[in-house]
Amino acid sequence: HRTDELKEADVGTNCGLFEIKKFGDEYFTFLTKCKEPKACTILLRGASKDVLMEVERNLQDAMNVARNVMMDPYLVPGGGAVEASLAHRLMEKSKAIQGVGQWPYRALAEALKVIPKTLMQNCGVNTIRTMTTLTAKHATGGTTWGVDGDTGDIVDMNDFGVWDTFQVKSQVLKTAIETAILLLRIDDIV
Repeated sequence: HRTDELKEADVGTNCGLFEIKKFGDEYFTFLTKCKEPKACTILLRGASKDVLMEVERNLQDAMNVARNVMMDPYLVPGGGAVEASLAHRLMEKSKAIQGVGQWPYRALAEALKVIPKTLMQNCGVNTIRTMTTLTAKHATGGTTWGVDGDTGDIVDMNDFGVWDTFQVKSQVLKTAIETAILLLRIDDIV
C-alpha cells in the first residue's frame, strides 16, 4: 500500500475529471466525465434530518417508478381516469344483471369512485358537480378523462400528460379486491 508501488492496473484510468468540493463543512470527492460509468452517487442535503429523510423517500419513490416502467413499460391514464372508467363499465354491467347479483358490481364501482372523489376534495371543488361531469365524460366514451390534481378540473389525461404505471395500478386493484374478499370470509359472508 505504498504509493511508489502503484501500477496502472491497480487504479482506474477511465476517469475524465477528479475533483474535491466542499459542501457545508465536509469535503466530497467527485469522479466525473468517466468513459464507461457503471455507478453513480446522489448527494442529498436538507435543512433538517426530517427534511432530508423526506427528500430521500421521494427520491426512492421516483427511482422505483422508473424501475417499474423499465421492467413493465405500460402506462395508464392518471388522475382517477382508470378508476372512473372501471366504475362506469361496472355500473353498465350491473344493469344487465337481475336481482342481488348486481350489487357486487355496484359496490365495487362505488368503491372505485373514491379515488377521483378524493382528488376533487383535495382540490376544494364541488365533489358532486365535478363527479357528475366526470361520469358524463366516461358515459360518452371518454375513457381517459380524469381530475387535474391542482385545479380540480376534468381534463383528458392524454393531453394533460398524467400517467400511472400499469404494474402498480393493477397490483393496487388486485390487493384491494383480495382484502375485501378476505374480510368478507372472516365474517362468513362469502
